[in-house]
Amino acid sequence: MFIPDQFIGSVEVAPTSDKTTRPDILNFYVDVLRGLSARQKHISSKYFYDAQGDRIFQQIMACQGYYPFKCELEIFQNNSDELAQQLIGDGSDTDLIELGSGDAQKSIYLLQALSRLQACYTYVPIDISGSMVAYLTGNLGNMVPHIRVSGLVGEYLPMLQKAARRSTIRKTVMMLGSNLGNMLPVDALKLCERIRALLNAGDRFVVGIDLKKSPQQVLAAYNDKQGITRRFNLNLLARLNRELNADFNLDQFEHFPTYDPESGSCKSYLISLQEQAVTFRLQDRTDYIYFQKHETIFTEISQKYNIAELEKMAKIAGFEVIQNYYDANGWFVDMVWEAKQM
Repeated sequence: MFIPDQFIGSVEVAPTSDKTTRPDILNFYVDVLRGLSARQKHISSKYFYDAQGDRIFQQIMACQGYYPFKCELEIFQNNSDELAQQLIGDGSDTDLIELGSGDAQKSIYLLQALSRLQACYTYVPIDISGSMVAYLTGNLGNMVPHIRVSGLVGEYLPMLQKAARRSTIRKTVMMLGSNLGNMLPVDALKLCERIRALLNAGDRFVVGIDLKKSPQQVLAAYNDKQGITRRFNLNLLARLNRELNADFNLDQFEHFPTYDPESGSCKSYLISLQEQAVTFRLQDRTDYIYFQKHETIFTEISQKYNIAELEKMAKIAGFEVIQNYYDANGWFVDMVWEAKQM
């Protein structure tokens, strides 16, 4: 498949809604076609989260077997007062920047704890979902007294760079929900190193990570009996139909999760149930993607770690581990890392 040069480029996205502009569609189109033309077909998991994907993911978090959300929620319900004391330091003004904020169901407990301490801070939610950032910007004031909110819509690093340029005050960056696990370990380390490069010595990085555990328990979290995770994965193809004029037949693809307990790698795939061709149309061009029967599309990784692996990552990236917070079962951890002097 040939992609003309005029369809190749990178756009820094910072809109205030989910309405997609022409450059966004071109970027989306090119990125998806490149992934589906690779030897291992793949689609970035960041494209899960359109408005429909957001709604389905809220249902996943309510599933009985989906433990990551419940475990981290417990951590923030029980430890936010102590964490807030750690983060305010000498009481000077600070930016609290959350990468992948979603609807802030967990971080709301920390925001409320900071407000009880009358801390001077600005909350900066960063998310690829414009609907989520708009929700937080419009509603947090009703839940957290005197909060200052300055949201950004886009991918983590470009928006973190923008937030870092806006002020020189102390910063705490949060990345909850095991979002760091949604990439290969080598890429997770690179991201941590790039985050460190945007921080000053003494700034904090709060990272929530799912820990290695029983393979059966892990798989149950990503293959619920109600089929909600299956709908979430298939909605990725439905989004391509809606926004890129593709013609995926969702009945001809199946959701399939795997977990390797040795590496900690939990992956999700969509499997083609027959030999088929899918058409994409954008303006005056048409592209075709061909699938063999049983060919896979890799859609997501949910990497699990142990504490030793995370401590090593922190050290290599230029951080020192200050504190670990666990749920009652020890299934999930929120770690406080401090940026070391370079």
